[in-house]
Amino acid sequence: MTFADLGLSDELLKAVTESGYDTPTPIQAQAIPSVLMMKDIIGIAQTGTGKTASFVLPMIDILAHGRARALMPRSLILEPTRELAAQVAENFEKYGKYHKLSMALLIGGVQMGDQVKALEKGVDVLIATPGRLMDLFERGKILLNGCNMLVIDEADRMLDMGFIPDIEHICTKLPAQRQTLLFSATMPPVIKKLADRFLSNPKSIEVARPATASTNIAQHLVKVDARKKREALRALLDGQKVQSAVIFCNRKTTVRELNKSLQRHGYKSGEIHGDIDQASRIAELERFRDGTVNILVASDVAARGLDIKGVSHVFNFDAPWHPDDYVHRIGRTGRAGAKGVAYTFVTKDDAEAIDNIQKLIGTKIDYADLPGETKDAEPKAEDKPAPTKARRPERSPDRSPDRSNEKRTDRRSDDRKPASRPSRQSATHDDGPDEGWNGPVPEFLSVGFNG
Repeated sequence: MTFADLGLSDELLKAVTESGYDTPTPIQAQAIPSVLMMKDIIGIAQTGTGKTASFVLPMIDILAHGRARALMPRSLILEPTRELAAQVAENFEKYGKYHKLSMALLIGGVQMGDQVKALEKGVDVLIATPGRLMDLFERGKILLNGCNMLVIDEADRMLDMGFIPDIEHICTKLPAQRQTLLFSATMPPVIKKLADRFLSNPKSIEVARPATASTNIAQHLVKVDARKKREALRALLDGQKVQSAVIFCNRKTTVRELNKSLQRHGYKSGEIHGDIDQASRIAELERFRDGTVNILVASDVAARGLDIKGVSHVFNFDAPWHPDDYVHRIGRTGRAGAKGVAYTFVTKDDAEAIDNIQKLIGTKIDYADLPGETKDAEPKAEDKPAPTKARRPERSPDRSPDRSNEKRTDRRSDDRKPASRPSRQSATHDDGPDEGWNGPVPEFLSVGFNG
């Protein structure tokens, strides 16, 4: 099957071909014809399956007919984070270059004035995070009664971040007769109730079992001494054919320390976490994309939405605290049909976390040996001081239910109340998980494309 078999317009097919694609992924092959037929959709698809194009492509053709009016967007796409919203905007810009459609981004961390100006001109596609959309709606800067198409993307992440009440409120402001597309990696009961309430006779599409890791990713566990993690990581980086890699840590402090250690050992590495200012985030991602650095050390703020082609390896320097995070971390590799490799370091304190991960994905992950494991030496002097000792007690406090509740509250506040970030960061003193960033903001903040 090719994209030409899905009923897309010639202009859209030309843009898809020029982007280097000719064969649709399973989610695209199943969803695109149904969306073009104006059916409601429930799509259950794991990360890296081409889900975004499965709604962006048919939306472009549907919106090609009609005219936008001031303050009344014709379609609405809800995303949980700025990073995901920006990447959807990039997709519209890439595939919609032969269509005269206007687009606006409503995301936190950007001045409202430019966003309001874009809305006043009228937009065909509005891509928004729930917090900023609600802010503008309550100020009377946007009308939703002309929006005939709604996409709720990453619904399970919306649930994690506490956005479901906002989404329910937004849905009540939209026309009753509309097309609604809901996509989620998992389908917990709350999301099922949301779909039952706001979707009309939807077609369900499931291209992978909920919360499963891609079969294109070779997964490995590696037993390590907590004091020798850096040495083990360097052994894997040297022993594997690493084209580009993302290394995930649980804390911002660990990200910074590990990146400095890698650079001291001659690796081309960079870092991304919640304390980096916006300009530096964008610059660091561009350096990773263009190959200036081929190793990106990141906290979990980058686990979802970081879509960079050619990531060959993912390393979980710290085993994730939450099983769902594992799926989204390793999903940075093995994207769009490519092969990928994921290694997770396991210390003696990680047994419960690994057991929960394997229960979630329904697969037993095999252990792998380190290259030259029997020849391990003592950690070098630079790896023994305070950073090592600081990491050891970091792991247990955040397994408590109280930390889980704190994480959900912090996520919600990130988009809706950006002014509160400094106080939250100072309160945690870098001891908690990194919830301080929703992702980089691209240059096309208000209007994505015009013809």
